[in-house]
Amino acid sequence: MAIEKDMPLKEQMKFDLEAENMSPEELDIELMDGDTELDDDGGATISFGPDVPEEQGHASNLAESMDEGDLDEIADDLLEAYEGDSESRADWSATYAEGLGLLGLKNEDRTQPFPGASGVTHPLLAESVTQFQAQSYKELFPAGGPVKTQIMGATNPQVEAQCSRVKEFMNYQISHVMEEYEPELDQMLFHLPLSGSAFRKIYFDDKLGRPVSKFVSSEDLVVPYDATDLMTCLRITHVIKMPANDVRKYQASGFYRDIELEDPSDTDSNTVQDKIDEIDGRKRIYTKDDIHTILEIHTDLDLPGYEDANEAGEMSGISLPYIVTIEESSSTVLSVRRNWNEEDPLKNKKQYFVHYKFLPGLGFYGFGLIHMLGGLSKSATSILRQLIDAGTLANLPSGFKARGLRIRDDDQPLVPGEFRDVDAPAGEIASSLVPLPYKEPSQTLYQLLGFVIESGKSFAAVADMKLGEGNEVNPVGTTMALLERGMKVMSAIHKRMHSAQGKEFKLLAKLFATTLPQNYPYQIVGAEQTIMAQDFDARIDVIPVSDPNIFSITQRVTLAQQQLQLAQAAPQMHSLPEAYRRMYEAMGVQNIEALMPPPPQPQPKDPALENSELSLGKPAQAFPQQDHDAHIVAHIALLGSAVTKSNPQVMANIQAHIMQHISLKAQEQVQEQMPEQNQQMQQLQMQMQQMPPQQQQMMQQQMQQMMAEMQKEVAKVQAQLITDYMENIDDMLSSTQEDPLVELKQKELDIRSEENDRKEQEARAKLALEKDKAETQEATDKEKIDQQNAATALRAAIAIEKQDKDSQQKTLDKAEKITKNITDTFRGN
Repeated sequence: MAIEKDMPLKEQMKFDLEAENMSPEELDIELMDGDTELDDDGGATISFGPDVPEEQGHASNLAESMDEGDLDEIADDLLEAYEGDSESRADWSATYAEGLGLLGLKNEDRTQPFPGASGVTHPLLAESVTQFQAQSYKELFPAGGPVKTQIMGATNPQVEAQCSRVKEFMNYQISHVMEEYEPELDQMLFHLPLSGSAFRKIYFDDKLGRPVSKFVSSEDLVVPYDATDLMTCLRITHVIKMPANDVRKYQASGFYRDIELEDPSDTDSNTVQDKIDEIDGRKRIYTKDDIHTILEIHTDLDLPGYEDANEAGEMSGISLPYIVTIEESSSTVLSVRRNWNEEDPLKNKKQYFVHYKFLPGLGFYGFGLIHMLGGLSKSATSILRQLIDAGTLANLPSGFKARGLRIRDDDQPLVPGEFRDVDAPAGEIASSLVPLPYKEPSQTLYQLLGFVIESGKSFAAVADMKLGEGNEVNPVGTTMALLERGMKVMSAIHKRMHSAQGKEFKLLAKLFATTLPQNYPYQIVGAEQTIMAQDFDARIDVIPVSDPNIFSITQRVTLAQQQLQLAQAAPQMHSLPEAYRRMYEAMGVQNIEALMPPPPQPQPKDPALENSELSLGKPAQAFPQQDHDAHIVAHIALLGSAVTKSNPQVMANIQAHIMQHISLKAQEQVQEQMPEQNQQMQQLQMQMQQMPPQQQQMMQQQMQQMMAEMQKEVAKVQAQLITDYMENIDDMLSSTQEDPLVELKQKELDIRSEENDRKEQEARAKLALEKDKAETQEATDKEKIDQQNAATALRAAIAIEKQDKDSQQKTLDKAEKITKNITDTFRGN
């Protein structure tokens, strides 16, 4: 092969090296096509590719070292793409702006169909938005904080304490340190049901020195036409309105390039912003405030001088994720930063935005109440205005009058109680006036308005749910069916918000783990303050405290009430304290521990106290590290007493308690015999705390195998101890019969028996004496009764005799009177 005249310089150099039996690899050089300039002396100056920039930090501003021509080209391309992205959603912006007018926040002065016509807007859309905002706000940000945590993988006391620390710290940061979080969330929840989409931006703010979570409205976040989600989106543009002084602060701190910027032009407005200003009643008057429009574009680029290369050093041609910041009015690139983690070999882009959707929609942006209720709200407004206008025309009629009819001050309306002079040529006023036939408001329109409103409220779930009328109590199934029917739409929306908030908390947790100091800002209970970085690892998952299946307090309380009723109906199958605790939590009661203190935990007791409880039929609990042999001997002594032998339940409790001591004694013996295994298990537990969940599972399996081997040894020792106990139980019982304590107890029982016999004899003697007294008293009472009866009979006989004598005397007197009457009669004759 010979060197040809038109051969590229690269091939010529390669030919020369081959002629000398050398290769580019041996000389550690790379032959590249470059620019060649001929010198005057016949030589040539060769430029092999672009200049390699100096080594910079991963988070540095690459724009500081890039060529101005390359930056201008990047700015032109990205601005052109941004303008195309904005234009692609022009119809979406127009629909959103038109829907904002349906809120009725500004009264409309109408001149059609007549001056002074009603301009009222029906509050269907405004009511639906307000109801949603009020319900979701208290669910996503409760009083105790919006964050809760759960353990991923195996649990132990150390991981549980770590889980509690992460929960308390994140709630402390969000509720107290991040002052912008709650008002930004409140504002987002009002925008979300209107536009259907809202965004949260999570990043570290250098000025504040801490992570922040800001609300980004849908009109300020622009994505390409083909975008489906934030993860796969080719380009995300965040439009930021920033005062010139803040831009200067970022330049002075080195975050932006310190270059001179042109004075910004009048702040550009868009359709949505113009409508918002109109509703708010605002208008820009003072235009001397320098407000820059900053475009923060998250995209993939193949930057000159920073091309991606494979392991062999060859350019791969793959675009890498960057964040490019551009000042729009001057088309100036302020910063270019890498958007991947330095330790990530795949160089995946980092996410800063979380998308909240009201309804999924058909594309990237979600659907809101403007899209779903806009037509109904417009119809309700039109019907309501017609009804009001009809009433106005019916109450203030108009019509025609004859030309010759003259009315004094006819340009002024009549007031109530006024009579005005009229000159009527025809002699009759009625023939000169013809009112127009205006009708009263239509009942059909009124019914149609009610149908439209009910349809809208049914969709937006703002209608009242009647779970019971008066004292009526619905069954459990009926109550749950009513709740599910009334809240099914809102429950689905709430589940989407719950998922989005979970992604937001995970991004915040990553920032907390990498940017916060090593110490907690407050005293940790039972732990050191220097464990913050270790706590935010893969073992703890951060999730919202809201329940994705429950959207309202009414639903939560109803479910807790049904659980409590079931627990009360079958207490043997449920835990009543837990049911009451859930009821208090659903009601939002604070400091539940003060109302329901935890039950006291059992404590170790001496053998005498255990025997006293066992004698009363109560079970006893054995504890590790007790003198198990001494406890067993004391319990066997109680087992051999005569009183215990007569009570099978007490004997069963004593035997069960003795078996507990035997089990614990066997475990402690095995632990003493296998110290290396115990130490190895403790080391594994400590190592598991620092391992990811996948390795924790492997370590858990290894620990389970070791535990199984130890349990086998424990079973062998238990079997031997139980065998020895059963073989020696009779001897131990016989030895306890000569125990002086037992004999003393038996004498005490005998004394008590004699005392009981004496008391029984005294009771019998007392009973016999009482019986004699009762018989004597009975005889005395009988004698008194007989005497009283005899006296009564005597008095009765005397009375009868006296009565007979009186009767005979009356008969004699009567006969004597008759005789006298007869005598007197004869004498008279």
